[in-house]
Amino acid sequence: MVKILLVEDDPLVRRGLQLALCRHGHDVCTAETGEEGLRHVQASMPDLVVLDLMLPDLDGLQVCSRIRSICEVPVIMLTARGDDLDVVSGLAAGADDYVIKPAQPSVLDARIRAVLRRSTSAPDGVRVHGHLQIDTTALTVSRQGEPVPLTPTELRLLLTLSRAPGRVFSRQQLLEEVWEHDYLGDSRLVDNCVQRLRAKIETSPANPEYVQTVRGFGYRFGPV
Repeated sequence: MVKILLVEDDPLVRRGLQLALCRHGHDVCTAETGEEGLRHVQASMPDLVVLDLMLPDLDGLQVCSRIRSICEVPVIMLTARGDDLDVVSGLAAGADDYVIKPAQPSVLDARIRAVLRRSTSAPDGVRVHGHLQIDTTALTVSRQGEPVPLTPTELRLLLTLSRAPGRVFSRQQLLEEVWEHDYLGDSRLVDNCVQRLRAKIETSPANPEYVQTVRGFGYRFGPV
């Protein structure tokens, strides 16, 4: 049973989503403030966090950033609007996905399961590319011998790109393979995840060696 932390200040929404997600087979604990949510993460380390953007103390962006400083647990952001700034800010803070409120429990459950599938094992093997080593059995990444902590989404993106060095993946292909469902062309998920991944694995993120942009098409893995 997947252990989920739901951080939501509205008691009716919190209770409704908790009951619905429990009916979908999840073990759900809740928090109504950002600080309480952070204490839960540190104390019990859930498998995934569903995090409301608007909270009474810390906002969801602050909470997500602080979670990222603690661990790489997947985070799905709940936002009341499909506002571009809200979405982009949430992804830049380290969220793996977002759902616009009011969240349909079946949709949220599907997003949860998709995010968690990203941390499942890939085919056995170790891929070495320059100073970068990707162990697809242990699902670990190191650069110059130092471990690189990646979120499941960042890892899935790296695994997808690195399995075929030189191949150009369109943003839509990456949405389908990494996020596993159609976001109606919302490439912000891909672009923000690429930026976060580059910041972790590239010596110079502004001049990437590994995750390269092919202007007008998408991304490829190098060096080629």
